[in-house]
Amino acid sequence: MLEEAAAELFLEQTYEGTTIDDIANRSGVSRNTFFNYFSSKSDVLWVDLDETVSALGGILGSLSPNGDVLGDVEAALTKVAAEHPSNRVPWALTQIDLMGTRDVLLSSGMVRLLAVTELITSFIRARSGASVRGATAAAALTAAAATAAAQWAGDGVSRGPLDVYVREAIAPICVGFAPHFERGGHKQ
Repeated sequence: MLEEAAAELFLEQTYEGTTIDDIANRSGVSRNTFFNYFSSKSDVLWVDLDETVSALGGILGSLSPNGDVLGDVEAALTKVAAEHPSNRVPWALTQIDLMGTRDVLLSSGMVRLLAVTELITSFIRARSGASVRGATAAAALTAAAATAAAQWAGDGVSRGPLDVYVREAIAPICVGFAPHFERGGHKQ
């Protein structure tokens, strides 16, 4: 309800022109109720992504510790993308100019990208011991997955499944880094 009200208001009067009170009023709730669900106005823009990405840690944690580290990351990212509802394309991405969300998406998105990168980095380090290359691989995978999601959102009615975009974007990174994470002899 809050997310829909926010999207309507952002389309009507832009992100900057909309206050938290406007969103709460449109939703028929109090300002305090808004803060029960969101810590800031920008969090409303990320509901779908936050829900989708929150599953990543659980998926990575459920994998066998003996698997191929990059293959497992690739499978986890692809699975998270496949589980994202195909009809839930963030309006803040598809209507970026109408809503005026470009700057806030960049700033609030960075926190989320760093969190995903740290999650993947921790997984790679725990499984392989790799430090610099593990962090570099994690950052490259996160950037590729984010680029894929942005392309997916921007493709409009011609878009295919999100997991296809993500798989296509991250596969070359996994292939390129694979020699550095071989079993029994990873290189740092």
